[in-house]
Amino acid sequence: MTEDSREKEGLSFKEQILRDLAKAKETSQSTRVESSNDLHEELELGQSTLSSTQKEDKPLISGMDISQVQQEEKSKPEPASLKSPLPTVQQIEAEAVAREEKEFNTHTTKVPVSYPTTQVVDKTKIPEELVQSAAYGTEPEPEKLSRLNRTSQAVTAKKRQGKVAGKIVKTVLILVLLGIGLTGFFAYRYVTSALQPIDAKNTKYVTVKIPTGSSPKAIGKVLEKSGLIKNAQIFSYYAKFKNYANFQSGYYNLQKGMTLDTIAKKLQKGGTETPQDPSMEKLTIPEGYTIDQIAKMIAKLKKNKLSSDTFLKKVQDDNFITQEASKYPKLLENLAKKESGVKYRLEGYLFPATYNVTDSTTAETLIDQMLAAMDKTMSRYYDVLAAKNLTVHDVLTIASLVEKEGSTDQDRKNIASVFYNRLNQNMPLQSNIAILYAQGKLGQKTTLSEDAAIDTNIDSPYNVYKNTGLMPGPVDNPSLSAIEATVNPVKTDYLYFVANTETGKVYFATSYAEHEKNVQEHVNSKLTKPSSSN
Repeated sequence: MTEDSREKEGLSFKEQILRDLAKAKETSQSTRVESSNDLHEELELGQSTLSSTQKEDKPLISGMDISQVQQEEKSKPEPASLKSPLPTVQQIEAEAVAREEKEFNTHTTKVPVSYPTTQVVDKTKIPEELVQSAAYGTEPEPEKLSRLNRTSQAVTAKKRQGKVAGKIVKTVLILVLLGIGLTGFFAYRYVTSALQPIDAKNTKYVTVKIPTGSSPKAIGKVLEKSGLIKNAQIFSYYAKFKNYANFQSGYYNLQKGMTLDTIAKKLQKGGTETPQDPSMEKLTIPEGYTIDQIAKMIAKLKKNKLSSDTFLKKVQDDNFITQEASKYPKLLENLAKKESGVKYRLEGYLFPATYNVTDSTTAETLIDQMLAAMDKTMSRYYDVLAAKNLTVHDVLTIASLVEKEGSTDQDRKNIASVFYNRLNQNMPLQSNIAILYAQGKLGQKTTLSEDAAIDTNIDSPYNVYKNTGLMPGPVDNPSLSAIEATVNPVKTDYLYFVANTETGKVYFATSYAEHEKNVQEHVNSKLTKPSSSN
């Protein structure tokens, strides 16, 4: 029905639907009646007669007629039975209603609507061609193709999944290997950096205490807590790797600019019983060093209040020397006068030892420490010297020569005996050590030829070849061993000695002829070879 006709009739959409349903029902009923009439013709004659009699509203027959009819019917032969029973009226009507509903549901009414419509398909209906195919026991070709396609798609999907899985496994392996590589790289970088100083430019000292019996791991924790190392565990492993097991307890002054190895080596040397000034440094004066050599060592400390210049200036300061003489009267009682031609008045009085130097240490305080150490060393000999009619100045002057001429305690006692014997006989000491000091070469390495060709005619109060008696003062700062040999020498008749520079053995003689033989055999035969430094 068109839109114009709907407007003419004035029917609503719902009314049109109901009208169409009514028409469809009438059509279905007429079709059902025709179909029913055809079936009724096949029914038994009695039923057909009864139905037609009821439809035409004819009068009923009498009871007698009915009995006659029944007898006639019985006498007639029975018709052949159908292969299948005929449907009843109720079954026929039910089938008609079902067919009517199906036709109505599949009937499309063209009605304009404002939303899209789709035809409802009965999915339960089996296609006719499939029913026919099933009847003959064969499978339709499209279904075969569909199964093949599904199988092919499944195989393709499995292959695709296998490729994806392979890519995932490769990616995971690459990531794992990359992770291991990066972890190893960063671990190596971390360990390497842990061996380096925390702050290479930091020169400030940090005081730490290492308890007695501390393990490398415990020491590492102390150092890490103090900010001196990065990792205590790495310190422990490093100590085991380097076989550093003899760490000492005590207080240590360490720097953040030190490497892990430097710190480990310092911990092996031993600390102090009490905390020391963090800025403290050790200044070690070797035995037999001169004042000029000591000044060069001080220059390496680079302290603000202490330098080689301030040291040399203070050691020649007469006012300072007078002040120290009043402080150590027995030690400096016979100190040489400036007019004697002595190079340094305090030469020989600065005891060779190790001293603590801090930022507050000055040249004055350092020299005072050295004089105090010498006074303490000589204090055991003051009474002995007075009994032997010897002065501290004489003993230190002779001991400075003994220090350089001999190397063993016994040789030094014999050499001191030679010097005393020559002094007692008013003979010049004839020691090259004194002339080398006057020339400023003492402590420098010289050859045997240079030593043999030394200028014995030099104009100097230290020329003990020309001058008899002692020099104006000591030529170096002697050790306790040299002082002991000078205070308590052995008694001999030796007047000469010469040393084999290769073996260090000293040959003594009582006569000049014997001495010349020793010189020819142990010195002149080796003039082309260098001698040891004095």
